[in-house]
Amino acid sequence: MWRDGVKVVQAKSLADARASSGNGRATVFDFAGSGGKATWIGSVAVAPGTKTGTHDHGRHEVMIYVVKGEAEIRWGERLEFIADIGPGDVVYFAPGVPHQERIPDEGDPVEFLVVRSDNERIVNPLKDDPVERPDYVG
Repeated sequence: MWRDGVKVVQAKSLADARASSGNGRATVFDFAGSGGKATWIGSVAVAPGTKTGTHDHGRHEVMIYVVKGEAEIRWGERLEFIADIGPGDVVYFAPGVPHQERIPDEGDPVEFLVVRSDNERIVNPLKDDPVERPDYVG
């Protein structure tokens, strides 16, 4: 009766899925149709020296947990706020918040565990017009 109540995804299968996806992303759990809530949980690896464009996730709430590596999160209408994040840190994005993830040039790829409040892959690209000196939020 309880056999299907727990799902285990091995690290190697996630690494293989991220490598084969072409974008460093792999779905860990997608609960639509499985009797659970409409939540998406994924593993994301981002290469050093990269950054996302400014974007938001519409109505989604998004949480990221930093598994390994160092990154920088900027957010706000003109990315006027900034925080450094590293292993063990958790970041929550309220719906509609413009943001950008930036990975330093040096070091290893950054690995995130991501949870979204919906299975839809909403990513709204926004105009890149960052302030020159954002406010550090520590």
